[in-house]
Amino acid sequence: MKAIIAAGGKGTRLYPLTFTSNKHMLPIANKPLLLYSFEDIVRVGIKEIGIIVNEARPSIENLFGDGSKWGVKITYIDQFVAKGLAHVVKISEQFINGDSFVYHLGDNIFTKGIKKPFDKFKKVKPDALLTIIEHDENYRLGVPFFDDKGKLVRVVEKPKNPPNRFGIPGLYMFSPKVFEAFQGKDAIKPSPRGELEIVDLYNYMLKKGYKVEVAELEGQWRDPGKFDDSLEANKLLMDLDKRTEIKGSVDKNSKLSDGVVLGKGSKVINSQIVGPVRIGNNVEIRNSYIGPYTAIGSDCQLVNCKVEYSIFLEDVNIVDVKGKIEASIIGKHTEIRQTKERIPRYSFIIADHCRIDLPF
Repeated sequence: MKAIIAAGGKGTRLYPLTFTSNKHMLPIANKPLLLYSFEDIVRVGIKEIGIIVNEARPSIENLFGDGSKWGVKITYIDQFVAKGLAHVVKISEQFINGDSFVYHLGDNIFTKGIKKPFDKFKKVKPDALLTIIEHDENYRLGVPFFDDKGKLVRVVEKPKNPPNRFGIPGLYMFSPKVFEAFQGKDAIKPSPRGELEIVDLYNYMLKKGYKVEVAELEGQWRDPGKFDDSLEANKLLMDLDKRTEIKGSVDKNSKLSDGVVLGKGSKVINSQIVGPVRIGNNVEIRNSYIGPYTAIGSDCQLVNCKVEYSIFLEDVNIVDVKGKIEASIIGKHTEIRQTKERIPRYSFIIADHCRIDLPF
């Protein structure tokens, strides 16, 4: 059994942050997004993992290396042009080399992992397994259609009137028979938007009479591909893991509630922090208030400011800002400081290497 993880998307819905950073490397609860899907794969015991990459390959290789840190072997598969989710399968054929495999989108988070559908796939050994999850807006997703006996008959992308509440998240499982879908006169064709669609792989296998099973995922699913979705995913994961872990120093004039994680070398001075909050290594927080659902990357400095429900990447400096910074994502190497006029509240989405002068 092998696995592939798609990490080659452009992340256009997160511009301008993703002009300089691969969206899969943006942090959620102070951990790169891609690491959540990777850990899902590692936890079910798969040892050979292919990661599909684009020009951001160096940053991903820098994080994972050859995989030995996790006891796995990683192969990097270049996707020079993104041509759809099924195209990822097509270009992975040499890596798969006749094995069955799990395909996990690198920007999807499953709060209870993938063990339940994986165990069914491993036990039943179907030619394909479709994972499903209840979703209030499944008309925006692929939707499974069942007959009167509950048997899967087809999968429809973004139907106008879905017949059920199920949608298809970014987790797919196949035997090597799926590669037949790219060959011969019955090969799947690009959709009107010019992409090879993942639903067409399942419809191909259903049409050919292959055994296709369905498994419902447990827990919650997040696909943080937009600004608001990233903040909400950050909040959800902090709610699910409200641990307290203090590795840095806190002076006697500071007050920390439960649910605060403070990294090595970090200092909290004359400040209040209300969890859940994640703070990286070598961070200085002085004369400040840090509110719930805030994730602060390493090497940041926050002085005389108020922050809540935000994500700061590495090396962000916030100094002497009077109003509360809320619902913001701030990129690396960014400085925000006070000027002469006062504004009581700010909301930002800022790319890397920026500087903002605020009114006093």
